[in-house]
Amino acid sequence: MSIDEPYREVAAAILVGTCGRLLFQQRDDIPGLRYAGMVGLFGGHHEGDETRVETVLREVEEEIGIAFTADRLEPLATLSVRYPTGGGIDGSFFVIRGVPLDRITVTEGSPLIIAPAELPALLGRMTPSACYIASLFIESERTRR
Repeated sequence: MSIDEPYREVAAAILVGTCGRLLFQQRDDIPGLRYAGMVGLFGGHHEGDETRVETVLREVEEEIGIAFTADRLEPLATLSVRYPTGGGIDGSFFVIRGVPLDRITVTEGSPLIIAPAELPALLGRMTPSACYIASLFIESERTRR
């Protein structure tokens, strides 16, 4: 199987509401959009010389309209994959808890708010990196209790 993707440096977060529900991004279903119609995390591409922390904080603020500080970030995972045919992903992934879901304004795609127990059933509809990170989140929540 050949994966046709560019190399991307990213940072993204799983968002946990004050109510304990999870917030994901339902991607727009636009032809030509990478992973159109699938479910992803809030975050995005690294710009200039910003750090991964700066990237995720900027992207989350741009995408949901709420600013967070670095002390709110819980590191979850880093992922570095290079495809043999070129391209790949190098990313840092975080959890942000205590997000006031009643105050969000999603600017890309639409909000998808679910109970944590619903997450395993959602994995098949997620972008590849979001699916992997969400699986790690599920496991980390099991050991967190």
